[in-house]
Amino acid sequence: MLLLPLTFVYCKNESKKDFKAFGGPPKSSKADGYVVSSGTFSEQIQVPGSVLAYETTDIQSETSGKIVSLNIREGSFYPKGTLIAKINDDDLQAKLSKLKIQLQIAQAQVKRQAELLKINAIGQQEFDAVDLNFKSLQSDIEILKTEIRKTEIRTPYAGVLGFKMISPGAYISPQTKITTISQTDKLKLEFALPERYLPVIRNGIIVNLKLDSSRKVYKAKIYAIEPIISQDSRSLNVRAEIIHPDKFIQPGMFASVDVGLSDKNNVIKIPSQAIIAQARDKKVVVYKGGKAEFKTVVTGIRDASNVEIIEGLTVGDTILITGILTAKPDSKIELTSVKN
Repeated sequence: MLLLPLTFVYCKNESKKDFKAFGGPPKSSKADGYVVSSGTFSEQIQVPGSVLAYETTDIQSETSGKIVSLNIREGSFYPKGTLIAKINDDDLQAKLSKLKIQLQIAQAQVKRQAELLKINAIGQQEFDAVDLNFKSLQSDIEILKTEIRKTEIRTPYAGVLGFKMISPGAYISPQTKITTISQTDKLKLEFALPERYLPVIRNGIIVNLKLDSSRKVYKAKIYAIEPIISQDSRSLNVRAEIIHPDKFIQPGMFASVDVGLSDKNNVIKIPSQAIIAQARDKKVVVYKGGKAEFKTVVTGIRDASNVEIIEGLTVGDTILITGILTAKPDSKIELTSVKN
């Protein structure tokens, strides 16, 4: 019994020696806290996009031949149907003249045979043969006129011509690219969204776009969503028509696209830096009783600074938004500030 007090004093002294050997008792970590609350969450994502001409076409010929006339002013606007190139059609024009003479002769024959048929001087079969020849010549002339029209290269719609790829006197074929035409009075925007947004993206949504060359914010209206998701990027391509484009926005420009997808009420959201991303799940550090408690959470939509919490937290919980990397389970935490 006399030895017990001495043993207690000895153990107490030994514990103090151990604390001194390891730098004293463990200290609490300092961190900033955030009180979880609910509110309205507007999902806004930013993706890259490209400005495109509403229509762009490579102009090529339907037939082969030598260019005898070229009317291309590069970078100029042309109305629909403007003749921009002509292929030599001398041989076709000669054939057309010959057929027209034959048609006149056949027409006269039909007229004479019709008079003879009225007086029964010839049979119906003889008249039909002459009439058939007349109609056949008419068809041949129409076919030849179609071939002549193919030697005339015209603009398919109103637009601006690009660089010319040929010169007068060149021999071209249907594979030869003459120039390009772009409809620039109307412009469209193309961008891609991750596949998880498929349920909420729809035609009619208005998006904002910004250009590197201008501070102006343009608007575009979604009119088409590609029905097939890309297997490489797991994203869906979207096209929108730019509303009221001006001279400062041109096809080929890079655009930063802001897409507002949905508004949610009574949503629990926390700062993005509070999330600890792991291989299988996501965690946050909850401040409880002066200690760190790690909780698994399920996240939803996010914006530039906040993320929605679907499961794992309740309104009023205090979480850490700094000092997360140094915090350990059940370690002591000293809050330097608490934000709402």
